[in-house]
Amino acid sequence: MIRLPRPLDPVRSIKIKIGMILIGAGAAGMAWFTLWLGWFPVWTSVTAIVVALTTLQFLAHGMTSPLREMTAAAKAMAQGDYTRRVRATSQDEVGQLAEAFNQMAADLAAADQQRRELIANVSHELRTPITALQGLLENLVDGVAEPDPEMLQTALTQTERLGRLVTELLDLSRVEAGVIPLTRTPIDVPAFLDEVVREAQVNAAGAGRDVRFEVSTPPAVMMVPGDRERLHQVFANLLDNAARHSPPGGTVLVRAERRDDHLLLAVADEGAGIPEAERNRVFERFTRGERAGGGTGLGLAIARWVVQLHHGTIAVVDPDRTHRGCHIHVTLPTA
Repeated sequence: MIRLPRPLDPVRSIKIKIGMILIGAGAAGMAWFTLWLGWFPVWTSVTAIVVALTTLQFLAHGMTSPLREMTAAAKAMAQGDYTRRVRATSQDEVGQLAEAFNQMAADLAAADQQRRELIANVSHELRTPITALQGLLENLVDGVAEPDPEMLQTALTQTERLGRLVTELLDLSRVEAGVIPLTRTPIDVPAFLDEVVREAQVNAAGAGRDVRFEVSTPPAVMMVPGDRERLHQVFANLLDNAARHSPPGGTVLVRAERRDDHLLLAVADEGAGIPEAERNRVFERFTRGERAGGGTGLGLAIARWVVQLHHGTIAVVDPDRTHRGCHIHVTLPTA
């Protein structure tokens, strides 16, 4: 495609460009007077041009001020300063550009803050198991401790925690980048929940957690389209969290029911619950709310992304009168 040259591109000031256009228009008008009327008002024309250029400089200064501010702010942003904003008071295209620039600066500032928090949180999460492993290995190398089964189990637990953190970080990066394809197949919900609950029972018993799991599903056939592996990851994480935060001898309830054109899947524990002010934040990366636990803070963030990829919703809701604790509802469309 051939791009035609722009005549005024070499001019470095928009005010000069506007002045040149104004002078060109005035010259065309004077040429019309000369050819049509046969006379040329010299002094009147010169005075009109001087007054027009003076007025132009005054008005153009306000018109181009946001552009100069955007240039300075863009240079500051290139150096990592995202706090600069442009005064956007005009209602024309320049004002709209200034508003769009301010919105872009705010988005970049938020993204930069999230990046800094992510680095800090990842560093913190990695430091804990690495420090524990380093201490164990130093004791073994120095002969301070013997490699008994208890110490080896501790080392294995920390290694599994590192592996889980790395896996969840990779999953989260893939989900956010949109590179995880979903293989949608019809899922038999009762059979699916039974499978996830059996796995959760084995994991809870292996971790020494004294909790029971109860599943409540309607007797009718209940199918939902979705990626079985990804949804299994979601509910395995929800059940693991529920078992971790339930008291000894507590019960984790898993319930499924059809509501109009979507399916409701609920997981409830008997723990302390999540304060209402923290319910939205628990789905953010590295956020655990106020409940103590050994999670990485990434499981619920991944769960939210996977559910959203299925065009569903996930949220912490108010507990009912008969069952206290944390109640998480997942809705998935049935079609």
